[in-house]
Amino acid sequence: MKVLVLEVVLLLATSAITAQQAPCKHTVTGQLQIFRFDSKIFGNTRMLRVWLPPGYDDAANRSRKYPVLYMFDGQDLFDVCTGPESAYEWQIDETLTRLIAEGKIDPMIVVGIDNAGESREHEYLPWRDVIMSPEMPEPQGRRMPEFMLQEVVPVIEKKYRIAKGAENTGIGGSSAGAVAAVYVALEAPGIFGKLLAESIVPWYGNGQLVRDSTNIVIAPLRSWIGMGGHEAHNPGWHITDTARKMAEQIASNLRSAPMRPSEVKYVFDPEGGHNTGSWGKRFPEAMVFLFGHAPPTT
Repeated sequence: MKVLVLEVVLLLATSAITAQQAPCKHTVTGQLQIFRFDSKIFGNTRMLRVWLPPGYDDAANRSRKYPVLYMFDGQDLFDVCTGPESAYEWQIDETLTRLIAEGKIDPMIVVGIDNAGESREHEYLPWRDVIMSPEMPEPQGRRMPEFMLQEVVPVIEKKYRIAKGAENTGIGGSSAGAVAAVYVALEAPGIFGKLLAESIVPWYGNGQLVRDSTNIVIAPLRSWIGMGGHEAHNPGWHITDTARKMAEQIASNLRSAPMRPSEVKYVFDPEGGHNTGSWGKRFPEAMVFLFGHAPPTT
């Protein structure tokens, strides 16, 4: 009997090891080009993941230029094998393939910019997290507009057929990546006309993003701000309520820009969490709002 039990244990252990060693099944839909990108500003290397719409290489589209959405945390966007803990992804490729086929948005390009791993927040945050991590060193996020405008955007515009103008250019992210996206949009007025901010963490810098978005003159043309009812799971924290109110204030500030106010859609999902599943769930509606076009009148 002991021998049988030992054999069963060994069999289960072997199965577990085999499962762990099994190659991940990639989930990319369509054409995703991945290439190495060296940054002089941050002094490191990352990957850029560029999703191209159906028909991009067709002879009939050789002269066609496409709107573009730049997204932070590129690892999480297209492929479950590169997502957080190899378990989740936004499914941006599947969603855009469907929306384009349904005629809800025009064909477009998405540029996923990989984060810097353990240095992710150090690059994304313009200010220290004096609330949750008061001992953290001064981050480098104030250089993110420079990184985008002087390094990433020129490379993408040289390599791909990108339509120019704020109406064709978006920037987005989630969590600390949403902070980076909003900060870049505010610091480069008139450049990024579409803003996607999911589960933004607005208390960084003791609420500096709320103050920075107050009395701005030019806002993005359209802004999507999404929040969930389960952004934090510790019942002793009131983070979700605080973040919701601060995000609503940012949305109000964007709407109030005097020279070019933003058309803002603020979405609160009571069941949404701080995770890629929730962001991916809201992504189709966000894209139709940001890049969609009204149906032709009859």
